[in-house]
Amino acid sequence: MPIRQLSQSLINKIAAGEVVERPASVVKELMENAVDAGASRIDVSIEKGGMDLVRVVDNGHGIPAQELPLAIAPHATSKLVDADDLFRVSTLGFRGEALASIAEISRTVLRSRTHDSQAGAELEVTGGSAGAVSPCGCPPGTFIEVHNLFYNTPVRRKFMRTVSTEFGHISEAFTRIALAAPHVHFTLRHNDRTVFDLPASENQLDRLARFFGRELADHLIYVESEDGDVGLSGYVAHPSQRRSNNR
Repeated sequence: MPIRQLSQSLINKIAAGEVVERPASVVKELMENAVDAGASRIDVSIEKGGMDLVRVVDNGHGIPAQELPLAIAPHATSKLVDADDLFRVSTLGFRGEALASIAEISRTVLRSRTHDSQAGAELEVTGGSAGAVSPCGCPPGTFIEVHNLFYNTPVRRKFMRTVSTEFGHISEAFTRIALAAPHVHFTLRHNDRTVFDLPASENQLDRLARFFGRELADHLIYVESEDGDVGLSGYVAHPSQRRSNNR
């Protein structure tokens, strides 16, 4: 068969297969972007295990209206300028594929407003096809809704598990990011029920206690080490707090 140049839509679908394994992947990518945007509050809402809806709302820097089309373009990012930036990565992700991949296999609504703007802007993307940017009312920050994930890749949708299983993966992804950013207020709702409401705290032990209980938090051991420019700190559990699984 002859060699062909792939269409951008097909390229995005292939990338989506690598980036978006299940609804939890969408939650992870959008939450990481919100943390990188300097948000002090991030609200995550899920319907039917994320297959019907994933909504992530933050009060971060926001995206200027003229940059919304770039936000869903492949390999477009605000986190890298040149190759030297690869050696001083300080963000949770920088390839610029996530939103493009998500928008290719869902109906995505993106609203955003920078803190110095009088109004926000909205962009709707269906199956990778973007509409026109239009003005809208919204608070500073970014609002992203992902509807009907995998609607145009039915084989992928067929292999999703039950609602409770998919939400379990979402809850784990949420937990990992919320643990690493105790200075951010996080909420997680599933089918209009609040699962987590985690006020911001400067004390990481408070966040650990909210997830794993005060008994475990009181038995954690603080560790810290530095080697040149590299530092590591965190908590390890006392052997008395062992668990039967690695969660």
